[in-house]
Amino acid sequence: MSDGRVLPMFPLGTVLFPYAMLPLHVFEDRYRVMIRRVMDGDREFGVVLIERGSEVGGGDVRFDTGTIARVVQAAELPDGRYAVAAVGLGRVRVTRWLPDDPYPQAEVVALADEPANTADHDARDRVVATLAVVTELVGRIDPRIDEPPALDADPVRAAYEAAALAPIGPLDAQRLLETPAAPERLLQLAELLDDHARLLRDGAS
Repeated sequence: MSDGRVLPMFPLGTVLFPYAMLPLHVFEDRYRVMIRRVMDGDREFGVVLIERGSEVGGGDVRFDTGTIARVVQAAELPDGRYAVAAVGLGRVRVTRWLPDDPYPQAEVVALADEPANTADHDARDRVVATLAVVTELVGRIDPRIDEPPALDADPVRAAYEAAALAPIGPLDAQRLLETPAAPERLLQLAELLDDHARLLRDGAS
């Protein structure tokens, strides 16, 4: 991922985190064209959250921090729509939006994550603990949920995995994606999970 790379972009109403899976139902003509071109190339495109507007029709306002996605599976349906599965690779920042031709495109630069250190591992452990509390509380409502998901040992990856699993809204998710370092991202996530746990306890009382 080099500086100044031009990527086709898919603005969505949700945040894609690195390592997370993204299922897409592609039905707009412009994005059908995009997927065909992506599949003929390196299978990669950018995903950004829509700040204002709709996923359909254009004219939306977009956040500038997003994630590169790589298509791992795509099937063209008989009517020309696509069913796509993609995975998040790494964060990028849009430096310049280009004219839609016919789909959104942008120049992007990669946003690197620093290697984990001891503080990151401590923050990861806090997220594991808070996620376990939330899982236990949700399990009282839905017995099908009986154990917390396992997170990667690497705090950088674990932060993204937990963020993708956490019951948070898109703006909180965007704030986590924009956070530059893993320990801050993990601590923010732990606070959001603590807040959700309090809401669950209040709702049960």
